Amino acid sequence: MRHIDHKNVVKRMGSRMILNKTFKAIFFMATLFALLSLAILFYRIVSQGIGFISIDFFTNFGSRIPENAGIVAALVGSLWMMAVIAPVSLILGVGSAIYLEEYAKKNKLNDFIRMNIANLAGVPSVVFGLLGLTIFVRALALGNSILAAGFTMSLLILPVIIVASQEAIRAVPKELREASYGMGATKWQTISKVVLPSAIPGILTGGILALSRAIGETAPLVVIGIPVIIQFLPDNLLSQFTALPMQIFDWAKRPQEAFQSVAAAGIIVLMMFLLIMNSIAVVIRNKFQKRY
Repeated sequence: MRHIDHKNVVKRMGSRMILNKTFKAIFFMATLFALLSLAILFYRIVSQGIGFISIDFFTNFGSRIPENAGIVAALVGSLWMMAVIAPVSLILGVGSAIYLEEYAKKNKLNDFIRMNIANLAGVPSVVFGLLGLTIFVRALALGNSILAAGFTMSLLILPVIIVASQEAIRAVPKELREASYGMGATKWQTISKVVLPSAIPGILTGGILALSRAIGETAPLVVIGIPVIIQFLPDNLLSQFTALPMQIFDWAKRPQEAFQSVAAAGIIVLMMFLLIMNSIAVVIRNKFQKRY
């Protein structure tokens, strides 16, 4: 019978406990540092920009005078752009994920396509701006319009939505599919009535995160030539426009100190915009989680 050295066992257990406590402390400090940084940044932005939040700030157009500067054109332009981005990116993204997960054969070609879609999610946004400039602005002659910007941003977030949707669809238990087939349902009926409703919480999570990235990106808009100040509101998808990130970028780079506060006020509005989007997603996701 093998002799057990209790002293060595106790010693090893003590070492493991010390190591566990050390890593726990490191992870706690990392989390605390991240939260503290966010709190400091949030406090600075709110304290610097809250004084410029007023009715006039939401109704005025851009101006060279900080006190008269407003975001009505940028806010309306961002809403128009999101009206293009959301349906285009979600329909194409979820549709591509359904095909790759439910219809595409498991072979090297499709595996190569899946791998490259995942890699596209890490491509710098300025590259998509150049792609949008080449295809939508010049080749299709859309100019620096809402449609060109919306299509460019849709390309930017499309890989993220596809990957998130694939993971959500893949996470649906096979038993649900088999039960549906056993009841005589067709493949599309199974996908539309069983798979998609079960995967919607995951799809929405990835979709809203991707849309949040799109609403805050500046580099692609700069590349395709979106103006920073306009004195009119867009009236159709081919109109020129400006967006909140472009307006904030223009204010932040100006040397006048007052414009830094105006930029902070714009950031507050942008954060509220993102908060509303995420709140809507949470409500819809919780509704489907309770149902399925």
